[in-house]
Amino acid sequence: MTASPVLGPEILHAGLIARRHDGLWRGALIEGPSGVGKSDLALRALDHGFRLVADDRVVAFTAGGRLYGKAPETLAGLIEVRGLGVVAAASPLPVCEIAVIIRCVAAPDAVERLPDPRARIVAGMSVPVFDLWPREPAAPLKIVRIMQSLGVPL
Repeated sequence: MTASPVLGPEILHAGLIARRHDGLWRGALIEGPSGVGKSDLALRALDHGFRLVADDRVVAFTAGGRLYGKAPETLAGLIEVRGLGVVAAASPLPVCEIAVIIRCVAAPDAVERLPDPRARIVAGMSVPVFDLWPREPAAPLKIVRIMQSLGVPL
């Protein structure tokens, strides 16, 4: 990630999940339109070794030349489970480094088979972006593979 000057944190309509390696929590920012399945994907990822950092809103900020995210105080530790409501997540994390953006798309054919590398600037930092259909059963495992392909040790 390359840094640019930033005046303050950004509030994003997204979720954030993370996995731990060697004491560091590295996260995947999950974004997409309302109703596409962001929270559902985050919920399923929790069964694949991820921990919830934020659902629905993420406060993204830089520190020490790295990009981090956390939940706004009013949403910390909560996740929406469609059909049930907003519930407490088990063992949520207060903050993690953001390593990748997962952009949820509405249909499987919207995911390019062999995409060119892309990135987006968040809070002044360049972050790799990957499209993913969130309702695919293997979607949480694909996030693991995406992070590994970027050299994020998991």
